[in-house]
Amino acid sequence: MSYLETASRTLIEAHQMARLQQGLPRLLPTNRFYQEKLSSKASPSLDKLTHLALLPYTTKRELVADQESHPLFGSNLTHPLSDYIRLHQTSGTTGRPLKVLDTQESWDWWADCWKTVYQGAGVGPNDIVFLAFGFGPFIGFWSAYEGAKKLGALTVPGGGMDSLQRLRTIQEIGATVLVCTPSYALRLAEVAQEHDMNMRASTVRVTIHAGEPGASIPSTRQRIEHAWGATTYDHAGMTEMGAFGFACSAQQGIHINEAEFIAEILEPQTGQVVHEGQAGELVLTNLGRWGSPAIRYRSGDLVRHGGYTCKCGRTFLHLPGGILGRVDDMLIVRGINVYPSALADVLHRFPDVAEYRVIVTREGSMDEIALQVECPPTL
Repeated sequence: MSYLETASRTLIEAHQMARLQQGLPRLLPTNRFYQEKLSSKASPSLDKLTHLALLPYTTKRELVADQESHPLFGSNLTHPLSDYIRLHQTSGTTGRPLKVLDTQESWDWWADCWKTVYQGAGVGPNDIVFLAFGFGPFIGFWSAYEGAKKLGALTVPGGGMDSLQRLRTIQEIGATVLVCTPSYALRLAEVAQEHDMNMRASTVRVTIHAGEPGASIPSTRQRIEHAWGATTYDHAGMTEMGAFGFACSAQQGIHINEAEFIAEILEPQTGQVVHEGQAGELVLTNLGRWGSPAIRYRSGDLVRHGGYTCKCGRTFLHLPGGILGRVDDMLIVRGINVYPSALADVLHRFPDVAEYRVIVTREGSMDEIALQVECPPTL
């Protein structure tokens, strides 16, 4: 791990402040989106990290609206279009997809962030990394691929293959690391069982997951580890932000990569900073993607502040349980906060549970929850 991962809070925050002061003067002269957003709010001469809270939030809705007003790519561009080498986009599950461009410099930064994800999971240059993703405009596969290359590992793309072909390739090449969504890791295990393939006996020793909650949910992680005979690690990232979260050997959630991101955890309604042990919305600022930056970006992700100590020795901000869910998905039932990840943790303790859905109804002034579960009648 890098020296900064175990440094004092004073040193970490000084590093973040220096990166912020270096970056803001680069973008403000030419980035029209942030020129308008920050012109009356602040200047590049912020001299304390706490002053960051004086800046306005950035939201996905704003960025999408900006692209609609300034087609095709919006005004959140610091360089001429000719300087950009990659285009990726969000899935569009909540509306119009957001397109994000990267320069070579910011793409190299992406790879460095993913390199940290691999190193947190104990992956090194002697590993063989198999990436079970489709070939498309979504950034997860591409950034994970570039990070493995930067690490020096042998990198094997699995796009264009069906599940059985991927399983056979994993066995044939002796892959030691599998990168995919947690649900797909379980699906691969099901296909392996259907074809009498014992993946527990394979060379895979580490699985790394992102794209959906799961790998930080104890019961889900245990199911993946049992199916693969490997150690499972979570990861968190966003197309518009970067690969900001990584798991460590302690297996207690994820760390924020504070060398490359500034994290705030705020009460969603009031914007007040939450204290250690409390849950709130994760607000992030990236410190190396100045071609298409995101400053005080409201992620919409619900996390719990876990403090700055960990059994692994890192002093980067710790988020127990990883991403708990979306802020909009949190339910309050009879005064108790209920998180989707907590429901998933309970249900996934039963191996026979396949699919489920949560039904929320209102009885008078009270919210009620019902679960519909797909399972054998004997369960």
